[in-house]
Amino acid sequence: MNTTNSTLNTTALNKDYYDRQLLEGAKTRFVFTKYGQKRTVPLNNGKHVEFRRWNLFDVDDNMCALEEGKTPEGQSLSQSSVEATLAQYGAYVEVSDMLEDTAYDKVLSDSAELLGEQIGTVMEWVTRDAVCGGTNVQYVGGKTARNQIDSTDTLTVNEIRKAVRTLKKAKARPFADDGRRPHYICICSPDAVYDLQNDSLWQDVSKYSGAENIYSGEIGRLFGVVFVESTEAKVVRQAMLTKLVSHEAGSDTFTVAEMTDRAAETLMRLKKVTVGSATYNLKSIDKAAKSITLTVSLSNALAKDSIVYTTEAGKLDANKKAADVHMSVIFGRDAYGVIDLENGALESIVKPRGSAGADDPLDQRATVGAKVTGFAAVILNELWIVRIEHGASA
Repeated sequence: MNTTNSTLNTTALNKDYYDRQLLEGAKTRFVFTKYGQKRTVPLNNGKHVEFRRWNLFDVDDNMCALEEGKTPEGQSLSQSSVEATLAQYGAYVEVSDMLEDTAYDKVLSDSAELLGEQIGTVMEWVTRDAVCGGTNVQYVGGKTARNQIDSTDTLTVNEIRKAVRTLKKAKARPFADDGRRPHYICICSPDAVYDLQNDSLWQDVSKYSGAENIYSGEIGRLFGVVFVESTEAKVVRQAMLTKLVSHEAGSDTFTVAEMTDRAAETLMRLKKVTVGSATYNLKSIDKAAKSITLTVSLSNALAKDSIVYTTEAGKLDANKKAADVHMSVIFGRDAYGVIDLENGALESIVKPRGSAGADDPLDQRATVGAKVTGFAAVILNELWIVRIEHGASA
């Protein structure tokens, strides 16, 4: 019996099964992605998407008053546009023939499920980061910058009321699906929910779920805002907090005790690093060597064991440890959009043993992959999203 053909035939018959595993894994992470305005790009129509809207006419007390017998001047129409570019994402695992034939678990199907969870999280993060990248920000407690926020600056009922006022003044459209009362939506972390639930005005979902439909993941309501909890809500954490190991006078490079992937990525994005109380512009890093190169050479040697850290998160304590900053976003309908390609963004790809031809001459390897064929998220109206930056209690 030709085992290669048999495996190929079996894979084709079970392709729908693999797809179900992929989608079931992915959808468990869809919170931000769920509430965006949905748009689909037809095949063979490019990867750039443009959203357009008419700008409202200006209004004042006298501009529309008519003078008897005189025709007023006409007004000009104008539009605003928002652009987005589709991007691809993907990952795969390789499964040996020995593992597939001897494992107790169903390796291929389980791999599809795990990949679905991973890619679903990636899509959720892409949407979340787009939504959290808006300019309409509210710092709790009257703070004016992120680096002033500490763990005592928690999300409160008063901050929710302020955000609702902002949305109403901007004429943000509320959600009103399935006959529900008009409402805005807030996506927040479990830590933010924990702090809000201490307030006596909080209305738990169990108190009204029998009277109306609720969203998946909905946990409560407050002042016309429906709260949906997400484990993927954005939290800004300090990427680097380590010590200086060595630096020589006249050199532009020094080494540190620790260099994680996240620290390296953050340093290159910020293009600066702080040593002790002085901040320097960064030229490059060598993650393997745990070295940082500055844009200038330093005439005096930096002291060994000096604290090396980044300042992208919250308020620093005496040891230069920054507080975590949570982002809760409150928004109206059509505040942001999510775009994918026709026929769906998610695709599972199963390559059985032997399908690689001469690259797998002994039919030893199979692969399971997941790919987002094209996806993007973009804010459509900055004024209809309020990002509340706050701390969280322990």
